[in-house]
Amino acid sequence: MKLNIEPIRNWFGFTRRERRSTFILLVIAFLILGLRYTVPEKNLEIRDISDSILYIEKSITKGNIQQEKAKSDFRAKPDPLGSPGARTVYQKRPLINLNSCDTSQLISLPGIGPVLSVRIIKYRNLLGGFAAVDQLREVYGLSPETFELIRERVMADTTLINRININTAAYKELSRLPYFEKYEVTAILKYRELKGRIEGINDLTVNKLIPVEKVPKVRPYLNF
Repeated sequence: MKLNIEPIRNWFGFTRRERRSTFILLVIAFLILGLRYTVPEKNLEIRDISDSILYIEKSITKGNIQQEKAKSDFRAKPDPLGSPGARTVYQKRPLINLNSCDTSQLISLPGIGPVLSVRIIKYRNLLGGFAAVDQLREVYGLSPETFELIRERVMADTTLINRININTAAYKELSRLPYFEKYEVTAILKYRELKGRIEGINDLTVNKLIPVEKVPKVRPYLNF
């Protein structure tokens, strides 16, 4: 005797597609229940999750800092073979010494063209050498924006400064230093003629040959 299940099928009212979907859902449900009881459960506390998130944030921050430092300390240099697609070689950027560089080295700096490079060299010769990088601000035509661009790429070797012996220098040599006014040079020569040797920078200020605020500027350029 053949069992007729057609009435039961019609009673539930499922189409073939609906029956297939129901079967798949049942299989997924059984799989989830099986995994629930076969895989050991691990309890995660909120503190554990917070520690993990904090560790990831610290790792990302550390990576960003190292990346920025690498960008500031190194610059890309083209492959010497010049082959397309070649790997980029990185090298540390050397500082340009303001007291020994030439115009071509200065032109390699951002914002420095042929005119400004010549002015910097001329001002260096007038001073006898740069005692500090900040003296670039005194170069005519060099804007504050340009100075900020180049200040970290240059240095001043003070051992190369051509100092003036204040006890033997003539009027022309003392007048060369742009920080001295003409009347100050005359006063120095007169004092030297009347009193003899100038022993130190204090002799210039105590005897009012130069103002005290000028001492930091002239000190690097004088020998006594």
